[in-house]
Amino acid sequence: AYKRFSELLPKEERENACSTRVPKSQILTLPELRANPFQHRICRVFSTSDNGDDSMSFEDFLDMLSVFSDSAPSDIKSHYAFRIFDFDDDGTLDRKDLEKLVNCLTGQGEESRLSNAEMEQLIRNILEESDIDKDGTINLSEFQHVVSRSPDF
Repeated sequence: AYKRFSELLPKEERENACSTRVPKSQILTLPELRANPFQHRICRVFSTSDNGDDSMSFEDFLDMLSVFSDSAPSDIKSHYAFRIFDFDDDGTLDRKDLEKLVNCLTGQGEESRLSNAEMEQLIRNILEESDIDKDGTINLSEFQHVVSRSPDF
């Protein structure tokens, strides 16, 4: 992990990799993130940067790798997935979050975008399946309940 992290830095900064932050633009060059539709959210969620540039420290990078590891517990994976899908960072997945989530998964192109009616039906289905307390949003425990029924998660 340290070798991969330090290789994202310019040669002259590699000796101090533990105390250096890697810019988001470099993190996004990782093959695992390059084609991920949630790449920007992943950087946002795992970055501890104070100035909002989504750069990562070595510890941030380790956290990200450990969460995406096959051996990470499902409750940790689902917690971070929830945070990644919570685009407005308000602690719930509401209709706007779900719409952004669907758009990320289906692509942003005109040919792949769902119609308003299709999007509305899909969001209604997601909420019907997941919104246990029927408040119109999905909280972390509701999300984890749904994920727990999906062994491939």
